Amino acid sequence: MAKQTNIRLDDQLKAAAEERASRRGLSLQGYVADLIEQDVNGSRAAFMAGAQAFIAAYADQFEAEYGEDRYPGLPERPAAENAA
Repeated sequence: MAKQTNIRLDDQLKAAAEERASRRGLSLQGYVADLIEQDVNGSRAAFMAGAQAFIAAYADQFEAEYGEDRYPGLPERPAAENAA
């Protein structure tokens, strides 16, 4: 049986959460419930660990295939580095 829980959010946080919920086709209530469920059952942590392992294993291949140097006209280094 589901129970009701009330939370308080400031206006900016509530608006941002509603936008993210909308992009996922969820109500704010459904979005918050999903976030809590993912945190409680560990599925988000498991996904993030898997993603980190994937990135560690394939980062060099992705960089070789899709690195910025394959696109003419882009700076070789990020703008922040170019300014230094």
